[in-house]
Parts: sequence; structure tokens; C-alpha cells
Amino acid sequence: MRSQIPGPSFPSPSPVGSARPGPAHRRPVVGIIGNSSLLNESYPVHAGGTMNSEAVALVSGCLPLIIPTDPTFVTVEELLDLCDGFLLTGGRPNVHPSEYGEDETPAHGSFERARDAITLPLVRACVERGQPFLGICRGFQEVNVAMGGTLHPEIRDLPGRMNHRMPPDGTIEEKFALRHPVRFTPGGVFHRLMGAEEVMTNTLHGQGIARAGQRIVIDGTAPDGTPEAIYVEGAKGFTLSVQWHPEWNAASDPVSRPLFAAFGAAVRDWAECRAPTRLSA
Repeated sequence: MRSQIPGPSFPSPSPVGSARPGPAHRRPVVGIIGNSSLLNESYPVHAGGTMNSEAVALVSGCLPLIIPTDPTFVTVEELLDLCDGFLLTGGRPNVHPSEYGEDETPAHGSFERARDAITLPLVRACVERGQPFLGICRGFQEVNVAMGGTLHPEIRDLPGRMNHRMPPDGTIEEKFALRHPVRFTPGGVFHRLMGAEEVMTNTLHGQGIARAGQRIVIDGTAPDGTPEAIYVEGAKGFTLSVQWHPEWNAASDPVSRPLFAAFGAAVRDWAECRAPTRLSA
């Protein structure tokens, strides 16, 4: 049953680990946007963090599928047909500034143009179709750029802003530790989903939203004013996106768990609605 919350709608999440079976008892498929990397500093791979797959499988109740995000191998149309929803993951390379009308500078860091070529049109197609996605960190920034927004190349260089980057040293637990609060719009979508106006999150990003894209609603901010939670106004499907990394400790974190559970419910709803078409194909 769909949520009765006004504004962007998403189904009521099922209990973790109790996802309703899809057609032929198949779990709905979540395409996890992969990143290009080098294994052992020499062997090219398309990779995805294990914690992304864990969150999708154990909290969203869906089948995680890592996507080689490169138009040489896949098309947006194929992905839309294959997957029921998408997890737009974080990644070290940034969206190329030419995608939002700016020149490249050293401050913009490294890039992955092949990923840009897939994710930006994919976001726009999902918004148009109502197909659900959840944006995380770089994925959050991709959603803003796809909708016509711009990015700051380095948040910490702005007056009055804190350093949002991942700590350079320490264990993975220390790097993903909760570091600052995010305050949501009172009565807004994230407030209603989380059951709180303010939550604690980790922070592992250098860039951030400069100008919000068309229809992008900033629904949560850090204490220094950095946008941290957004959705696409008027979208027919789930478009919630966050600047932090909720995939870390998703099954037990009180902020991550409802986000991934609601995403999973939206993906199952999409899969059930398209099931007759898929079965007759």
C-alpha cells in the first residue's frame, strides 16, 4: 500500500528481511552503479562496495546487481528494462564540470566520464518514468547535476564551511563514524521518514551542491548550510538522495535503516506494477 504522506510518495516499508516475492518469486533487482578501479594497481575492474550490496540485500530486501557503468558495455534503455531500481553510489571521481557548464580546474579533482554518460541520463529517465533510485554522495551530486544544478568543487574552501572530507587516517569504523548533525525541514519528507527533525550522519565528501537543479528540493542541511538531503519535486517515484553514506552499518543504524527500507518498498512496488509486462515479454 502506498504511503499517504503528501509530497513525494513511497510505499510503506516491509520489515527488514521479509520482502514480498516478485514475479516467479524473484527478488526485485537494484542496479548498483559501479565504479572503475584497478585491482592490485594494474587490473581494470568495475567494482562496488560490499556494504552497498549488504544494504540492498539485507535492508531493502532486493537483489543487488553491480552495473559496469560505461556506455561501451550498457545502455540506459537496457538498464531501465533490466533493473527495478537503482542505487547511485559514492565514488572518488567527480562529475565533470562541463556537465554543468563550467571549466575543469585542479580543484575539481579526478573524473569518470563513462559514468557521467550513463548516470545523468539514467536519473532523468527514472524521474520521467517514476522508476525509483536512491542517491548517495556522488550519486546525490549526480541527481542535482542531472536536473540542471551545479556543484562547488571543494566545500572546505568556502567561508564558514567545515571540512566534510573523509578523515585521511584511521580504521574504516573511524572514517565512517558519525560526525555532524543534519537538520530536516520540519514536517518534510525526510523528517516524516526518519521520525526526527535532526539526525547524526557520517561525512566523506569534498564537493557539494552550489545551485540546486530544477525541481530539486533541499530537505536537509548540515550546520554549516551544506545541502545533505534532497528529492525531486513532483517525481512519480522514489528520488530521495543524501550526501552522507547510509550504506555503512545500514541494518542497525537508525537513520540508514528506514531510508533503505523505504527504498526497497518503492522498488518492490515498481516491480509488481511492471510484472505483467515483464512476464509477457
